[in-house]
Amino acid sequence: MSAYPFEIGEDAGQPADAMRRMNRMYRLQRHIYDATRLYYLLGRDRMIAKLRPANGANVLEIGCGTARNLVHAARLYPNAHFFGIDVSTEMLTSAIAAISRTGLVGRIKVAHGDATAVHPQKLFAVASFDHVMISYSLSMIPDWRGVLKAATDNLKPGGRLHVVDFGNQERLPAIARVLLKRWLSMFDVTPRDDLEAELLAIAETCGADLRFERPFRGYAQYAVLTLRKALEKS
Repeated sequence: MSAYPFEIGEDAGQPADAMRRMNRMYRLQRHIYDATRLYYLLGRDRMIAKLRPANGANVLEIGCGTARNLVHAARLYPNAHFFGIDVSTEMLTSAIAAISRTGLVGRIKVAHGDATAVHPQKLFAVASFDHVMISYSLSMIPDWRGVLKAATDNLKPGGRLHVVDFGNQERLPAIARVLLKRWLSMFDVTPRDDLEAELLAIAETCGADLRFERPFRGYAQYAVLTLRKALEKS
């Protein structure tokens, strides 16, 4: 049984050029991705530990990659349902293998899709999500603001958006900042220095609470945006 809800392909919703670009990058890297990212994609497990989804909750990860985060979260929260989308069919190949290997096919579904135009009903036959995770993906997506809007639009009232990504490294030594940013640029990674301002604008527009941190001396940015619950009818 496949973890995909349909056959993936270039017409699955994400522009083909983005898919080709990411597939070129990850065609070989996907085999060593989890091992090599273990020590510098900081804060992922902290984000997952703070999810705490209710029983039966639907959790989406945008940019799920190899499904490393989804598998970890599904093991930690056995009564929640997990979904993931990614532009790279190469990464999704690794994801589906990991999901099958860990025996979690019944609880994790992944699909090839556009991070700026998430259609939960079409992709997963669910109306919306209780939680959306975005882990070290915004820094690789040109229209990262569109991704944040799509994520927020697909949250239920009271739902939460969880984001962790590279920060501005403002409390690291200057030489470390220069070298790190130069190295990240080799992989088309651009830290989103305006992330907090963008999330504050979204929070003000849609009526949400925002918690924003810069852990690891600014190496990372961590945010939780919580939508307010719908008012009960009198």
